[in-house]
Amino acid sequence: MRLLANENIPSQVVVGLRGAGHDVFWVRESRPGISDATVLELAAADARLLITFDKDFGELVFRRGQSASQGVVLFRLSLPSPEAAAKSIVAVMASRDDWAGHFSVVEDDRIRMVPLPRS
Repeated sequence: MRLLANENIPSQVVVGLRGAGHDVFWVRESRPGISDATVLELAAADARLLITFDKDFGELVFRRGQSASQGVVLFRLSLPSPEAAAKSIVAVMASRDDWAGHFSVVEDDRIRMVPLPRS
């Protein structure tokens, strides 16, 4: 899976996803400090699913109408450590193959998926 990991994704998660065979572009490695709007633009331009802990992407997509063509996965998990986050997120990403085209919110006990607005 082609992923764009937002700057707030821990390095252990990026390493775990790459180890699981995912192609991960990590903002913290390549473009630290860019705006959320630019993060979404990069994800769309490179056909990558955005993964993040930042709730602001919902505002950008649903209220401001910014495109997120490949989808967004927002993690709202209570995890005790970056290592636990890596284990959990790698498992969650492997659990589905229908992330594209949705704004998904991953919580401790459920996954909510809403189709993205048509641009």
